[in-house]
Amino acid sequence: MRNIAVVTGTRAEYGLLKPLIQAINEEKDINLQLLVTGMHLMSEFGNTYQQIEKDGLKIDAKIDDGLEGDNALAISKAVGKATIGFGETYNRLKPDLLVVLGDRSEILAAVTAAIISNIPVAHIHGGETTEGAYDEFIRHAITKMSHLHFASSEVYRKRIIQMGEHPSRVFNVGAIGIDSIKNLKLLNKTEFQTAINYVLKPKNLLITYHPVTLENDTAAYQFKQIIKELDKLDETLLIFTKPNSDKNGKIIVKIIDDFVAQNPHKSISFQSMGQLRYLSALQFVDAVVGNSSSGILEVPYFNIPTINIGDRQKGRLMPLSVICCRPEGKEIALALEKVYDFRFLQLIRNERRVYGEGNATVKILEVLKCLKIDTLKKSFFDINFDI
Repeated sequence: MRNIAVVTGTRAEYGLLKPLIQAINEEKDINLQLLVTGMHLMSEFGNTYQQIEKDGLKIDAKIDDGLEGDNALAISKAVGKATIGFGETYNRLKPDLLVVLGDRSEILAAVTAAIISNIPVAHIHGGETTEGAYDEFIRHAITKMSHLHFASSEVYRKRIIQMGEHPSRVFNVGAIGIDSIKNLKLLNKTEFQTAINYVLKPKNLLITYHPVTLENDTAAYQFKQIIKELDKLDETLLIFTKPNSDKNGKIIVKIIDDFVAQNPHKSISFQSMGQLRYLSALQFVDAVVGNSSSGILEVPYFNIPTINIGDRQKGRLMPLSVICCRPEGKEIALALEKVYDFRFLQLIRNERRVYGEGNATVKILEVLKCLKIDTLKKSFFDINFDI
């Protein structure tokens, strides 16, 4: 019996990991250890650990990072406290392998403590680039601390190898978020409207915008530019989902709250839509607006456009349906026009799937079952090329 620990720190990440968590939990020869941290344990973000429990999953440890703000000092302190908490948790639970996804600061804490505790790490969604956020550095650091790698595309698989990881431990499995799209029974229109307590309009947009954490004090200006253009739209429902606990995220939350309070006839907001409502929404909205990775990885599978604003996701492999623009009014306005352009909509209707076909869970689980890591020692894999 092997102990495989899985870490989750946010509502969105849990939605991506849920099929894999459930699959591991059903394996007879694997003991799932579910470790919950970060936003899941914060009342201001909805105490979303409760949803995990409602899904029938046992939480083996809750690691509170004590985050008390959205500034650099508060987040740095939270990383330190989380590292201590994970170290204590590993000492108690003795996992044989740690599975993590992505690039958030609480995941860095979890992996740092794991390496010091001689626990090998399997990393999902490595090799990607997001030039506008410090997630970029965290993601690549986690890659170098990991021993198994599950990339979402062939481009990213090769990039991980370029970083010195041995090809035999790097796998292109596709984006794990596609698994839920294919397997989850989504709400119909009537059920969705009931779930959000709002009637959809002739036009509907889903907006998720996060701070660009490698820029100083740009969150308010950039998001106000977006709001200004959205406010000009007629007969359009604006569905806002609030940002994660990123640096300067509270500024965006306040702007959303103020706008919705002043415009209840055409806008609604959610701290956490949850996976079912979020994916169901993608069936009925005309586009997703903002800078979330979901707009690039999952939204294209609904054959609707994404307006990707600013540099947060710069560097990612972009499907045709993604319209990139700067956070300036004129460019945002042009992007909004393109969302409803018939020729563009025809072009993306049958675009090639660049992030797999929705079978990442099966591929990851097969590797986890068959490939065991007996040592943390690894040699740097050199690529032979002339500089």
